[in-house]
Amino acid sequence: MRITIIGSGNVATHMAAAFKNAGHRIVQVYSRDIQHASLLAYHVGAEAIDSLVQINPETDIFVISVKDDAIGGLTKALARYEKTIVHTSGATRLDVLLTYTDKAGVFYPLQTFSKTKELDFRTVPLCIEGADKLIEKQLTELAQTVSNNVYKVDSNQRRVLHLAAVFACNFPNYLYSAAQHLLAASGMQFEMLRPLILETAEKVQTNLPEQVQTGPAVRNDEDTMQAHIHMLENEPELKQIYRLLSQEIIKNNNAEPRHG
Repeated sequence: MRITIIGSGNVATHMAAAFKNAGHRIVQVYSRDIQHASLLAYHVGAEAIDSLVQINPETDIFVISVKDDAIGGLTKALARYEKTIVHTSGATRLDVLLTYTDKAGVFYPLQTFSKTKELDFRTVPLCIEGADKLIEKQLTELAQTVSNNVYKVDSNQRRVLHLAAVFACNFPNYLYSAAQHLLAASGMQFEMLRPLILETAEKVQTNLPEQVQTGPAVRNDEDTMQAHIHMLENEPELKQIYRLLSQEIIKNNNAEPRHG
């Protein structure tokens, strides 16, 4: 398939490489920064452009991978070519594209990406939505060439999935940063926590999170929790977070078992 990548950030970089490795042709890479476009285009054998007037219409699909607030404007500009247009956002509804074209879809990879870290794209869950059955079929077939985990997820479901991903990824990463701060203040290194973080992450690969919860809150160890709270007197934000999360863990532990 001939694919044009609109964007040159983390998601665009990994997705373009996955398409190329699967045998697809990357026609062009567009970015407002020609240096960024050129770097990605070089790696995937495409033409780099920094203006939409340079778009080559000889493509099968436009993959928009940019900030959410830019998706609508880019779709409006690309709709004139009457090709399938998809975005890769978890939080943006399909309706944003349908305002300008009926050849619309979503191609959302559920993963955190960094340009400097390689990953096996075949393990990345790809969430597909199409404006009609034909586009849905086209996107599903495309997704199956680059991933072993393809799901049909509508806009409402995808927004919930994106929210859940924030809880599962972004918030824990902030808590890692808080832990690093606490350690550094006492002359210790974050490396000491890495085995603990890895073991915790590995447990939830085969169990539900509530089944492997540990720590003072799940034991309702009031003495330890009060000692921790006292240690956070000079960190009021972290003190509040500690209290809130501990209360939620206690509540969750006392709730009726849930199945999923």
